[in-house]
Amino acid sequence: MITGELKSKIDSIWEIFWTGGLTNPLDVIEQITYLMFIHDLDEADNTKAKECAMLGLPFKSIFSDEVTIGERKVNGQQLKWSVFHDFPATQMYTVVQEDVFPFIKNLHADKNSAYAKYMDDAIFKLPTPLVLSKVVDALDNIYELVDKEQSADVRGDVYEYLLSKISQSGLNGQFRTPRHIIRMMVELMQPTPDEVICDPACGTSGFLVTAGEYLKETHKEAIFFDRAKKDHYMNHMFFGYDMDRTMLRIGAMNMMTHGIESPFIEYRDSLSDQNQDKNKYSLILANPPFKGSLDYDTVSADLLKTCKTKKTELLFIALFLRMLRVGGRCACIVPDGVLFGSSKAHKAIRKALVEENRLEAVISMPSGVFKPYAGVSTGILIFTKTGHGGTDKVWFYDMKSDGLSLDDKRTPVTENDIPDIINRFQNREQEESRERTEQSFFVPKDEIVENDYDLSINKYKKVEYVPVEYPPTSELLADLKTLEQEIAKGLEELEGMLCE
Repeated sequence: MITGELKSKIDSIWEIFWTGGLTNPLDVIEQITYLMFIHDLDEADNTKAKECAMLGLPFKSIFSDEVTIGERKVNGQQLKWSVFHDFPATQMYTVVQEDVFPFIKNLHADKNSAYAKYMDDAIFKLPTPLVLSKVVDALDNIYELVDKEQSADVRGDVYEYLLSKISQSGLNGQFRTPRHIIRMMVELMQPTPDEVICDPACGTSGFLVTAGEYLKETHKEAIFFDRAKKDHYMNHMFFGYDMDRTMLRIGAMNMMTHGIESPFIEYRDSLSDQNQDKNKYSLILANPPFKGSLDYDTVSADLLKTCKTKKTELLFIALFLRMLRVGGRCACIVPDGVLFGSSKAHKAIRKALVEENRLEAVISMPSGVFKPYAGVSTGILIFTKTGHGGTDKVWFYDMKSDGLSLDDKRTPVTENDIPDIINRFQNREQEESRERTEQSFFVPKDEIVENDYDLSINKYKKVEYVPVEYPPTSELLADLKTLEQEIAKGLEELEGMLCE
């Protein structure tokens, strides 16, 4: 989350673009993202060089001695952020416009890759050398600040904050899932090196990037010391779809900067007949848009068979069930209405989760989690596709704090349920004896069925009332008389003072 000094510095970059003549918010976001990508390429290249040196492996920098740009040969070193950011403004502008930008557009050898596909129509739009120089200096300051704070995924956080400046962002549902919530969901699901992971509404690829980082941290040797598993990780593990080319471009750059060479990031309306994926993925991580209603004509017919509705949040759950292979798992964010809505479609999708698959957990989140971009109350559904049932009981957790204040400022606080959620979920065998008055507990399937498949935690949570004993009425009346006498005496004294 962008706060304090970092927020101020990003505001100043916005001001630089605005006064420099670039006023379209999406253009500003794209140009900042390109520059951050260029910066991160330099850092990633240096990190890879150090890792290879430590492991005694051969390494060839992407900024090799000579790089081909069109029909020209240029010195690869001058394409590095750490080199050109010291150039005079005019020279820097020429290098970035004529060399660096064409270089990143053609960086990926596979012309059918997601990166090549969405960088193909990218345009360098910074209007003057002075604007570029100011923005580069400002980004250097931001990276210095981030290094001090040890913040992760600065690109996504900056994008989230910039997007909040666009007035229509609240209408089209384009606000990112907070990084710590994504991380929690990934840790709950514990992806393994053999997964095929998908986010059908991927945006900037936050879930895919975080899953990739988790796998690097927990299965580094298993993935990178095995040729087949490394190839799977780089080329066949990650799939993301979205309907916004800006999002796809940023998502592709995000994945590549995080070391995933060829993710399958594609322009696609996931709910339409464009999406033919069935029984394909072992893990789905998603926060699909809750933008209200769609036209039936735009929705895939087989989804409507499962859940006849125009509501996107219900259709996406039906989609996840179709896209998962048997045994595949899903963790997805849903608005609270999905958990207790009384319409036929709401009940049908909940029944499908409980009766035809294995619903494992419902985590209720406080409404402030998505502030300042949205105040909607949400929950996380975790389920496994079985196709033949398997739900015996469902684990519920009532999250009260996520480590940040639940107002628009979202400042850090000491209360944080996330570590407890992860620990309890991964040790659910110890949850059997918990009472309904506690923060987490199991509810048997039969009880859920009796309640029309209602999945709201308040339906099952019990409130513990602590009796309060009050003094007898006679004692209270005596106290009131004494108090009345004291007030009357005080008024007499005040009146005497005023008459003197």
